[in-house]
Amino acid sequence: MRKVFILLSLVFSSLVIAGDAELGKAKSAMCVACHGADGNSVNPIWPNLAGQHEQYITRQLELFKSGDRKGPVMSGMVAGLNQEDMQNLAAYYSSQKPKIGSADESLVELGQSVYQGGVTKMKIPACMSCHGVSGKGNPLSGYPVLAGQHAAYTETVLKDYRSGTTYGKEGDTNGKIMADVAKYLTDDEIKAVASYIQGLYSK
Repeated sequence: MRKVFILLSLVFSSLVIAGDAELGKAKSAMCVACHGADGNSVNPIWPNLAGQHEQYITRQLELFKSGDRKGPVMSGMVAGLNQEDMQNLAAYYSSQKPKIGSADESLVELGQSVYQGGVTKMKIPACMSCHGVSGKGNPLSGYPVLAGQHAAYTETVLKDYRSGTTYGKEGDTNGKIMADVAKYLTDDEIKAVASYIQGLYSK
């Protein structure tokens, strides 16, 4: 079974069409106001894109484009993009260097506990089991980079998942996993783990 999974992963990776970062940079002018010139957003309610996996960014743009992921601002921004544009933008932002964030020291203990150990009494798994100890994620499995992401944005997304929000007509597999994981997280746990994630640094 493990050999089959590795083989499928290799096949998948060979099928991923890489975008052109230079063309993506030229196209990114429309994204600067919210996500910053280099993908490091100055407004904490908008996500950082710098260093994010190329496949993940492309997937999210496709979801916005199809309407399967709702977002008034993003829906308008992607309306004029074709598949090549989305891949090029993903390549550009993926190639950018993320800035180092910081965590609220008063929340680190709880945030680290949730991120590294989950919440045992509620059978909530550790975040690092999918996203890695340093928040690098897993591009082949579709798990995004979390390290350094704005706490305010992460907190909003986690609360959306907790409410049952998922993306895709058939329901996104990873989204369903996150909805199940976030279902029993408290507001305090979400706030703490979001802050902890902001302070992670993916080398």
